[in-house]
Amino acid sequence: MTTLRFNKPFQVLTQFTGESGHRTLADFINIPDIYAAGRLDSDSEGLLLLTDDGLLQNRISHPDHKLKKVYWVQVDGDITDEAIRKLCDGVALKDGMTLPARVEKMAPPASLWPRNPPIRVRAEIPASWISLEISEGRNRQVRRMTASVGFPTLRLIRYAIGPVTLDGLQPGEYDAVDEQSLWALFPNKRTSRPGPDKRSTQPFKKKRRPNRKRVDGEGR
Repeated sequence: MTTLRFNKPFQVLTQFTGESGHRTLADFINIPDIYAAGRLDSDSEGLLLLTDDGLLQNRISHPDHKLKKVYWVQVDGDITDEAIRKLCDGVALKDGMTLPARVEKMAPPASLWPRNPPIRVRAEIPASWISLEISEGRNRQVRRMTASVGFPTLRLIRYAIGPVTLDGLQPGEYDAVDEQSLWALFPNKRTSRPGPDKRSTQPFKKKRRPNRKRVDGEGR
């Protein structure tokens, strides 16, 4: 079985096919029968897990399993302690209250790469960063949460999914993940896997650089 971690660049779709003019996972990953475990919006960056194990894909992506995810979030304005408290307690969105979150103000990440195109900058209004950990997976949840407390998201990077982090990966790079560390998050829920006739059994060991053969326009 093959499971990968991938640092998804800005404006790349989390799918292997797309309309002309949109970059997809196929521009970076050339491994058959592997699929994204969950989604990451095209205007978000960072960690995406992919696997050819259908059961593991379901465990990672299904909201019932409440897998913790950590995001680095740059917001418009110098976020206040009161806004952070509200995010920690849970905020009211159109689809209901969010669960309590772990939120801390942070310095700009030391390992942060430049975004292309860069975020808009307003000289009169400073920006700030928070680390936000949630276990839900609603549509554009993090962006809606920060907007609800008065600090719209400028840049959103997923840093961690469970024990797996972005550390050591530049945008467009991927490498192999030990599946056991992920299965350990789901005790007593592991059953038989799909047969080898349906899934690739070749292990992946070497980090791959981005595939630059095809150049598409920016994403949605």
